[in-house]
Amino acid sequence: MPSSDIIHLLPDSIANQIAAGEVVQRPASVVKELLENAIDAKATNIQVILKEAGRTLIQVIDDGSGMSETDARMSFERHATSKIRQSEDLFRIRTMGFRGEALASIAAVAQVEVRTRQETDELGTLIRIDGSEIKTQEAVACLKGTSFVIKNLFFNVPARRNFLKSNSVEMRHVLDEFQRVALAHPEVAFSLHHNDTEVFSLQSAKLVRRIIDIYGKSYREQLAFCQEDTSYISVKGYIGKPEFARKTRGEQFFFVNDRFIKHSYMHHAVISAFDGTIPEGSHPFYVLFIEIDPSHIDINIHPTKTEIKFDDERSVYAIIMAAVKKAVGVYNLSQSIDFDDNINFLNPSPTDQNNNLIPRTVMPDWAAQSKKTDNAQSRSNLTNWNKLFEGLQNSDERSRELVAFEMNTTTVSRPAYQEQALTMASKVNRMASEVISAPESDAVLFQLHNRYILSQVKDGIMLIDQKAAYERILYERYRKMLTNRNGACQQLLFPKTIRLTHSDMQLVHETKKEIRSLGFEFEEFGPNELIIRGIPADLPEESEQDLFEELIEQLKQSYSDLKLNKPESLSRLLARRFSVRYAVKLSFVEIHTLIDQLFASTDPNRTPGGEAIIVLLTMDKLSSIFKA
Repeated sequence: MPSSDIIHLLPDSIANQIAAGEVVQRPASVVKELLENAIDAKATNIQVILKEAGRTLIQVIDDGSGMSETDARMSFERHATSKIRQSEDLFRIRTMGFRGEALASIAAVAQVEVRTRQETDELGTLIRIDGSEIKTQEAVACLKGTSFVIKNLFFNVPARRNFLKSNSVEMRHVLDEFQRVALAHPEVAFSLHHNDTEVFSLQSAKLVRRIIDIYGKSYREQLAFCQEDTSYISVKGYIGKPEFARKTRGEQFFFVNDRFIKHSYMHHAVISAFDGTIPEGSHPFYVLFIEIDPSHIDINIHPTKTEIKFDDERSVYAIIMAAVKKAVGVYNLSQSIDFDDNINFLNPSPTDQNNNLIPRTVMPDWAAQSKKTDNAQSRSNLTNWNKLFEGLQNSDERSRELVAFEMNTTTVSRPAYQEQALTMASKVNRMASEVISAPESDAVLFQLHNRYILSQVKDGIMLIDQKAAYERILYERYRKMLTNRNGACQQLLFPKTIRLTHSDMQLVHETKKEIRSLGFEFEEFGPNELIIRGIPADLPEESEQDLFEELIEQLKQSYSDLKLNKPESLSRLLARRFSVRYAVKLSFVEIHTLIDQLFASTDPNRTPGGEAIIVLLTMDKLSSIFKA
């Protein structure tokens, strides 16, 4: 009789591959784990060498404590760790790695070579592993410390390898991980080479110097020191001054006991502290270190160890917010007050020749004469301006239009060829168009709270969501630009130089064709710097740097959308993002143009995301509202 037992233990090779799926997601995951191991080994100098963004080669060399022959072999066993002896140790963790899964997981999906030697040993140890199988173990001469060489990542798991993105995208992730570790440990020297090109060479330094070395000399002016010490936690680091806030994310860092973490609740505390000092949609720079007793946190809640749980989140939130708010306040105060100036610097009074204050009720002759001169000049300037408009307000039609403009209400007169509703692109849209069609000729249009447009139609009232309408119009415009690569460009009188992070520059290299298709004209100017020579002609008036940074932010988001092709995804994101800029008061011409463009689109009833643009309130519906 056959056995009914069906449960059995997985072979180690398969178990390691399963663990690798959680720990090793891409080359950046390997870089992170090896860097953290080097930090735990008390290294003072760490080198990272990459080929093809880590696909074919990742080498991490450190001058740390090294491993004995036995430890070198044991390090590749699952759950082999030097940091945990008993369960209580889980609540006293101050090292980076502790689970003992990283090396076993990496060796399961790559070809690994490790050379390591302790300072007291004459010879070191060489171990070669292919897909969890040990091929070589022997004594060799090598430098003190450890060198890991990871070749052909996912060579034995083709499906995982196929999920890797382009080299530019993978390199961006590597740079993110490298910069986080480098910021957390400014006392350690780091270098990074990619395809035989030096990307970073960071000397041991203080935190402020490390920030400048990574992000550029321009950050020297924008950093403000932040510190708050309590019996529960200590907060210390640097924030960016409010006027340097950017449209792109990615320069916000929390470190808890020197470990990088992501925590949306604590991020909200920082943003709240900047409330009223930065524009909406901007992101301040910050690098904040939190020191806390490990017994008050749980870091063992996610395989990547980037998520953390505090036992008293409200207290942490309040302390972080207070620390940042104090730093912002001190900076603003120091910028506003000059103690060498008159104490009445906000509203100074005039003084006489002896430097005595003059009462404001008494105005000396020189001041009165100055005021008369200013008034005469103002009247002259006003006359000159009025001359520009002579002859433009003589007709009754112009007067009617001006009245309509002031009331934000207009009567739309359409050319004969636009009076009928356009045929929609799909059967569903054709059905909808039988109910919702373009406003009739001479229909009265009214804008409500800069958000909705109301129009009388044959069956009742049509309501148009202004933002949603612009989203549909902009989407089709961007989609056409990206497909035909013919976006109109407006040349700048004075080209603008902007600086990007290494990660953002990699993204620009990856998507330069799409960016230029939208109408941006730019060229590289030194390391991680661009000269913007032209911007899209139809974008709202705004800082060129803000526009470009906001575009970069949308490009970052588009990579997470795997369902759509790049032009489609990017068009949707840009249309949704830039449509909010059009929630403004519109003139009668602008309302007219908006209606025409909307009903000339392929689907005036829905945004690209499927949200309604137009709602029709029929006479029957209106009657039912009043009878209810």
